[in-house]
Parts: sequence; C-alpha cells; structure tokens
Amino acid sequence: MAASALVSAWGPLRPGVPGLCRRRPPRGLWAHARRLPDPAGSGRSVAAVSGPGASGTDRYCLELLRKRDYEGYLCSLLLPAESRSSAFALRAFNVELAQVKDSVSEKTIGLMRMQFWKKTVDDVYCDSPPHQPVAIELWKAVKRHNLTKRWLMKIIDEREKNLDDKAYRNIQELENYAENTQSSLLYLTLEILGIKDLHADHAASHIGKAQGIVTCLRATPYHGSRRRVFLPMDICMLVALEDYLKKIQQVDFDIFHPSLQQKNTLLPLSLYIQSWRKRY
Repeated sequence: MAASALVSAWGPLRPGVPGLCRRRPPRGLWAHARRLPDPAGSGRSVAAVSGPGASGTDRYCLELLRKRDYEGYLCSLLLPAESRSSAFALRAFNVELAQVKDSVSEKTIGLMRMQFWKKTVDDVYCDSPPHQPVAIELWKAVKRHNLTKRWLMKIIDEREKNLDDKAYRNIQELENYAENTQSSLLYLTLEILGIKDLHADHAASHIGKAQGIVTCLRATPYHGSRRRVFLPMDICMLVALEDYLKKIQQVDFDIFHPSLQQKNTLLPLSLYIQSWRKRY
C-alpha cells in the first residue's frame, strides 16, 4: 500500500524504521541514485534539481519530499523532466495528507484539515487554488495533465476515515485502504506520464496494495512504540493462537503451567484485544 510509495498508505516513513529489503538496485539505477542530492543537501542542490526557472512553490514541494518522503523524492527524479514537477506536487499533496494524523491532538482538528484539502481540490478544479504552495503546484499539475479529480478525493476520503485510529479487521480492509490511497496515487502518476492503459492500471492496483501491506509491516515498530497496532486483526489472532497452542503442547497441555502465564513479548495480544474492543 514508483518504488517508494511507502508514504502513500501509511504516511511518510519515520527515521529509524528499517526497510524489509536491502537488495542493491540495478547497476544503472544505483549509479544514477549516487549522483542525486542527499536529504541533508544544500538548497543549491534543490534548485539544481528543480531547474533554473523553478518557482518558490515548486521548490517547496521538492523540499517537503526530501524531508518527509525521501524515497518518493528519489523515484520522482527518475521520471522524465517534463513530468517531474507534477510528480513532486502530487507526492507533496500526499505527504500533507499523511502527516495530518500525527500532527493533531484531536480528531476534530484533523477533520478540519481534511475539509480544507477537500475544498482545496474543489477550488483547484475551479481554477482558484488557495495561496498554499502545494495547492498551487497541484493546480498546475491538474491543468497540465488533466488529472482525474476522483483519485485525489479518494485519497482524502480514505485518510479522513483513518483518523479514527482503528485496527483493520482483516487483510481485505488493509487492501482497500491501500487501493484508495496508494493505488490512487499511482493512477495519477500514470496520468502525469500520459499512460492510458488498462493493463497498466491493473498493475498499479496490485502494486499499490502490495506497497500498503509492506508499509504496514515497516511501520509496525513505530506504531508499537505508540501502543498502536495496525496489522490485520484476523491474522494477528491466528498468530497468537498458534503461538499459544505450541506453548501448551510443550507443557503437555497443562493449562495451569506457570510458563503459560508469562507475557508474550513477541506478540502483545492485549493490544490487539483492546483495538478489537474499541472497534466494536
């Protein structure tokens, strides 16, 4: 739920959240990536990537990506030059939405911010974007590529629903979230590239869902530190039951054995139960 799209379904990756795969990229891609500006690079390198005629709003989006979605930033740099600024705008829009949940203390405030972005998208398609850097660049991208409004609104609506902080009951709910956020982002990226192909859309759907699932796994340590669990509940319960059955078998099915009273440090079942109760 582009190789990076990990920001898409669950928000920007936080520092210290390890990746699942450290496979070295193909030689050509690796050589190109080594020449890209570093996240902590100077504003000079940002200007170089943006181009000499880049506006302040364009550089704002690029800098936002470098700080909050560096993988998305790198992948956007690999796109054709004529599509790059629009890709930056699209991913910056995604970052703005993704960081709402972690930047507000009350759901009401989060809903107000989501409402702002809903109105912003409406205004963008009426050629009257607000004076906000990401909104202005998104307006340019919409005008340049005739982007489908439905995909932008799907991203907002799904992230708005996610403000409830509820665990997913099953893998299908997680896939639906990834489809409406991550896959929608990929559909828009295809439009930016001028690709209109049913097979490409089908692939984008599957890739978006896969990215959402991978992001969920990668973000587990971060969410765990905040006493939150977003792994699908049905899978978690099966894992917990399987673990318990193995342990009870080891003590000859003595349910009163002291070892069975110990906390499971690998799988904090109590958190899952609490999340399940909150949902219902």
